[in-house]
Amino acid sequence: MKHTFTLLMLVVFTLTQAQQKHTVYFDFDIDEANNSSVTRLDDWMTQNKNAIVEKVYGYADSKGNNDYNILLSQRRADDVLNRLKAYGIAVNNNVEVKAFGEDFEQDENQAKNRKVEIYYTLTEQARPEPKPDKPEFTKKVEEAKVGDKLRLPKLYFYNNSDIVVPGSKPTLSELLVIMRNNPKLKIDIQGHICCQTVETGDISAKRAKAVYNFLVRNGIDSKRLSYQGFKSSRPVYPLPEKNEDERDANRRVEIEIIEN
Repeated sequence: MKHTFTLLMLVVFTLTQAQQKHTVYFDFDIDEANNSSVTRLDDWMTQNKNAIVEKVYGYADSKGNNDYNILLSQRRADDVLNRLKAYGIAVNNNVEVKAFGEDFEQDENQAKNRKVEIYYTLTEQARPEPKPDKPEFTKKVEEAKVGDKLRLPKLYFYNNSDIVVPGSKPTLSELLVIMRNNPKLKIDIQGHICCQTVETGDISAKRAKAVYNFLVRNGIDSKRLSYQGFKSSRPVYPLPEKNEDERDANRRVEIEIIEN
């Protein structure tokens, strides 16, 4: 009995020790990791391809009220989780995602409180073959030829705005990973609108620029990127569209392969 108890405690201790942590930091009131942390996260993902993510905890500093900070912490956790998934890091099916407002031990240095902590374990061997399939859009980009145009899937903006809805951030993260993994790739980002022959507010160009800014902000050389808006001059379906599917197809952002 004593031997069994000792063995059990050794197993528990080993499992506890096996769980490790990586921290990602954010700038004040921003829900996307800052550039230096993105670089470190990329290095970590490259060196830990056999990691399995068990927990993702988001935090904020003590500025603002608790409810706001919980929402901000949740968006930060989602940002990191999306980056991990886009890169292909394994995430436990029961991954624990938590957002903390002010209910944690705050560091005196507020910058250290604006963070996401990734708790993970490492398998003894790399994940077995076959490797997980690449996302469909990633495969399309890697197979594309110069001059090909590809629509960014599931990229949506708030109405008459260049602000990306939170649910579309995985698309931007996937494009970011594609650009990082294919350093010779150059693209032109092209915005289009639906429903109206006369554009107000230059929305198509602003939406293309929003994608451009996201990539540059996360370390992609601007020399590899360009952007432009085509208004409603290149619809997939003739105006006026017959239904929401046709409108959805017309209001899009595409990338054109300039060099690969």
